[in-house]
Amino acid sequence: MSEKETATSVRYRRFAEVDARGYSPRYDEWCTGVSDDEEVLALLDTLPPARRQPVLFLGAVRFAGVPLGDYGTFRTFVVEHWPDVRRVMETRTTQTNEAGRCAVLLPSLAAISAAEDRPLALIEVGASAGACLYPDRYAYAYSPGPSLVPGGGSPVPPLACAVAGDVPLPSALPPVTWRAGIDLNPLDARDDDDVRWLEALVWPEHGFRAERLRAALGVVRADPPLLVRGDLNDEVEPLVRRAPSDAVVVVFHSAVLAYLDAEGRRRFRDTMMRLTADRGRPVHWLSHEGHGTLDGVPGAMEKAPGEQDGRFVLQHNGRSVARTGPHGQSIEWL
Repeated sequence: MSEKETATSVRYRRFAEVDARGYSPRYDEWCTGVSDDEEVLALLDTLPPARRQPVLFLGAVRFAGVPLGDYGTFRTFVVEHWPDVRRVMETRTTQTNEAGRCAVLLPSLAAISAAEDRPLALIEVGASAGACLYPDRYAYAYSPGPSLVPGGGSPVPPLACAVAGDVPLPSALPPVTWRAGIDLNPLDARDDDDVRWLEALVWPEHGFRAERLRAALGVVRADPPLLVRGDLNDEVEPLVRRAPSDAVVVVFHSAVLAYLDAEGRRRFRDTMMRLTADRGRPVHWLSHEGHGTLDGVPGAMEKAPGEQDGRFVLQHNGRSVARTGPHGQSIEWL
């Protein structure tokens, strides 16, 4: 097996063992199979490294219509429909729009609003269709902890989140007066193909997430946010300047920085550290990412030796405050 194939094989085996195991048996089986399948690996290796991501591949195969069968059925479909799968992988990007992540962001958002005594102006980098820009419109069910519901109710099923540690859970939802997002390719909640792509990115066993996505996109359609097409490093400061002066700006992102190269991450880190240090107006930064994406940030948590549980790290202004489930299913305060 070539060096490239070995790298791709390792990538898929790690995804199976760390990200999917115990969370998606189907994706565990499929990615374990891919990691040992020279023919499928060779197909993947015709793409640039950034286009070989397991989540992108799995979403593309789902978008192309793969039956939810065993690995043999999966590989047959991939080989027979490779031109269609490849076309999706070349033209789409991984843009999971998981409203459930609001459950792990909400405690920090509420604390920021309370500390600054101002409503929130939200800016999400890597916003996809914008579903995470509505933390004030969703209901929450923390366990143990409170259940929170917007004053007018919510069309979205409560976002369930398991709690460990001294999480500063709010007693009420914080006010949001302005919301905007940045994405290289913003998705339109009113476009059928964009919605179908978002649904293809939901893991097959997670029917509750698909239901939640459809309901959250209904919220987006009813009150569309400002979505700016462009690179986050070029657009974040102009958006901060556009935010209402009477609100506290919170720039946040989730599972985004892994798709930037090291220089792009360094540039974004430096921009955000400068913005949060500016005393001219209050700006806060919430990062919800995997380990290793923010090297060089003071206080950033490093992964412990041998640790492989697939959880994310939540950071506030560069300081690690919690470990979380990547889709918002759990939060453990540090």
